[in-house]
Amino acid sequence: MTWPTHRYETQAWNPQQRQGSKADRMLASIEVSIPPPIGDLDYSSSGSIAQSQEAAVIAVARLEAGFGDHLAPLADFLLRSESVASSKIERVDADWRAFGRASVGGKASTDALSQLAAVKALIAMVDATGRGPMTLATLLDAHRLLMAPDFYAARDSGHLRDVQNWIGGSDYTPINALFVPPPPEQVPALMDDLMVFVNRTDVPIIAQAAIAHAQFESIHPFTDGNGRIGRALISAVLRRRGLTRRITVPLASVMLADTSRYFDRLTEYRAGRADEFVEYLASAAVHASEAAEESARALSELPARWKQLAAPRVNSADEAIIFRLLDTPILNADMAQQITGTTDASTYRALGRLTDAGVLELISTSKRNQIWAATDVLAELDALSNAIARRTTSHL
Repeated sequence: MTWPTHRYETQAWNPQQRQGSKADRMLASIEVSIPPPIGDLDYSSSGSIAQSQEAAVIAVARLEAGFGDHLAPLADFLLRSESVASSKIERVDADWRAFGRASVGGKASTDALSQLAAVKALIAMVDATGRGPMTLATLLDAHRLLMAPDFYAARDSGHLRDVQNWIGGSDYTPINALFVPPPPEQVPALMDDLMVFVNRTDVPIIAQAAIAHAQFESIHPFTDGNGRIGRALISAVLRRRGLTRRITVPLASVMLADTSRYFDRLTEYRAGRADEFVEYLASAAVHASEAAEESARALSELPARWKQLAAPRVNSADEAIIFRLLDTPILNADMAQQITGTTDASTYRALGRLTDAGVLELISTSKRNQIWAATDVLAELDALSNAIARRTTSHL
């Protein structure tokens, strides 16, 4: 269908400091991209675009409806997977051991803490939209959580930007930038308009999520963190519309598998080709949901495998820990003792036996805060991302 294109304006460039190359210092004007208001625009599709959206809704609904007793741990697993993949798109990358240490307060790298912050931001957004309308305050709160680990970025977090930003090009000016979003004085009105669009119920769900994300990225309302908050917005729209109630579709893994294609589709949206981005997200939802079903089956088989490896006694501390590992795949001694309800010594012996059996791995040897992980669960994070990548590339 016809969708309005971005318009472009030439504006004076008046930097407060003269830094960079001679070309940076000589820059006098820039061309900014102005997204159209979309709050009241109608969107409809037909043919293959409509069919792709229907297939996506069916795939997500099937994932949401399945797996019974394992739905709660699957929901947590998928949420973690989505946040980690979204972070990797921004080159924020930590292995699962580092991420595991960060998740229970252990010593961790900056990237691991940033990944954990992305999890918290995503939780905040989907929980808030599950209770009521999406608001700008919801986005600002999530952005504050996301930026918390970075001392310098945290000072500007939770606020719409008041400076011009850009993507690519020079570190000092927008010269040769790939994309220059609207000037800061236009951001509040554009975000208010976006909130109108996000809270509508008369737009097809997948299209609404896709367009909301593309519009958000085009506004680029924050100085940093736009990609991760924008991708979390997709999950928030799906939760707001009731397509998901517990699970998070790991869409960022599709985007991570081919970032060039993802960014190209965003560029096409700005040229008025919204259908292409809607179809892209619909296809991503199908691939991600089908791969997530495979991970769900793999996870559901783990408790039986762990019992076979450890051969725990009935009603023992070992059995109690195994029973809870899908829900709590990363734990310290205090968490384990809460699960077992036994003494410190009994809990430590159980943790030791499960480690010797290969059910757990000690991922932090700190005397003050030892941390164990069910390695099979965390390794499945990589397996899911790889499975989605294979599905994505095979359908290009």
